Amino acid sequence: MRQVLDRVGDKWSLLLIAVVEAGPPRYTDLQRQIPGISQRMLTLTLRQLREDGLITRTAYAEVPPRVEYSLTPLGRGLHEIVTSLIGWAADHHDEIREHRARPAAPARRP
Repeated sequence: MRQVLDRVGDKWSLLLIAVVEAGPPRYTDLQRQIPGISQRMLTLTLRQLREDGLITRTAYAEVPPRVEYSLTPLGRGLHEIVTSLIGWAADHHDEIREHRARPAAPARRP
């Protein structure tokens, strides 16, 4: 179970699941919509999500070649959870930043 949670709980997987739902996006669309992700990390995360059965990759025999990604039924189930988590994070972002800005309380001795 820990391996599954590690995979679907990392920041890039969560963001990709959220973005692919609006798709089907192409690789370059994903790069634009997820600021800060490197080409290597995007490729690796997409490959891992495919291996886990959460997304599909469809390549079209066109010039130039076109590749699109979409969520599988398993991925759509995860998308519902990801959407809730992203909504919670957006709702509480300012509150969490305020807590982080406070000085840490001294540790208590037993």
